[in-house]
Amino acid sequence: MAMLSSFICGCAGDSLTADEWRFFQDARPCGLILFKRNCQNPEQLKALIHSFKDALGSDDLLIMVDQEGGRVQRMAPPNWRRLPPAASYGQLYREDREFALTATRAIFQLIAMDLRAMGFNCNCAPVLDLPVPGADIAIGDRAFGPDIGMIAALGRAVAEGLLAGGVLPAMKHLPGHGRAMQDSHKSLPQVNASLGTLAETDFAPFRALADLPIGMTAHILFTDIDRNGPATTSRLVVDTIIRGQIGFDGLLLSDDMSMNALAGTPGERARAVLAAGCDLALHCNGKMAEMVDVAGSAGLLEGRSEERFLAALARRGEAAGAFDVSEALEALGEVLAMTGTAG
Repeated sequence: MAMLSSFICGCAGDSLTADEWRFFQDARPCGLILFKRNCQNPEQLKALIHSFKDALGSDDLLIMVDQEGGRVQRMAPPNWRRLPPAASYGQLYREDREFALTATRAIFQLIAMDLRAMGFNCNCAPVLDLPVPGADIAIGDRAFGPDIGMIAALGRAVAEGLLAGGVLPAMKHLPGHGRAMQDSHKSLPQVNASLGTLAETDFAPFRALADLPIGMTAHILFTDIDRNGPATTSRLVVDTIIRGQIGFDGLLLSDDMSMNALAGTPGERARAVLAAGCDLALHCNGKMAEMVDVAGSAGLLEGRSEERFLAALARRGEAAGAFDVSEALEALGEVLAMTGTAG
């Protein structure tokens, strides 16, 4: 594998500028994450992803998107399918567990098919956060619901569907974002629950899916674990909780370093993320000056982090098999209709 750097970045618009192309060629990020601003129509999107790969001269890159459904759907109507939020699957699960699991697998394999057609190989899903009453709506209906067993079962169904469609799932937000009373896009949330409580509740869905290839951290300050910094930049949280108690040994990404929960310059944030034990630093806003700063701090992807990166890429399509698109479309229509999210 050609040398890559230990960060993933975004881009500003719906096509690469000459400066972006040269930056990617020189800085060699190991992946690209795209947002609604980047996803205008299928032909444009395919061309954008092809340009990024062309700049690096490689297909062995993470091409990522948040295609959860509901309000977090970067490939959106009218050019792509309407998708229900995670809470809709939770509603169905409470009514008919087996149908909910079957439908969730089928719909996320359908989502994987759509993503692969554009050139994506990673979906930042499932959300395994356990919501609590009064929490900020930043998670809200992005969570399956307040039951640990349901979160784990539906999260597994999402992961199986994506993998069967050749797309890597990235679970989030380790070790749990559901108790946050503030939006980490705006400020640093503080969670004061005891370690014992967190271990029994918030950490449990992640433990159940610790075998997944990719995970994303939470910008949350857990005061009973490390009062000095959020999980994303805490060596104690990464080593003791994420790698230790949860048992996740896959590729660990930071959440977006552009968010206001983190302190310091973009370069300082990248250094803190990687020093804490994250394998990759994620920077999403596409601002060139910030990306240059991140690239100057990230360093090469090497050692154990490179091994995890390659191991994750190797899991694409590991469960691929026969797939009935018509049945998946029927399931999607039923979920949208039954949960009142059609239209």
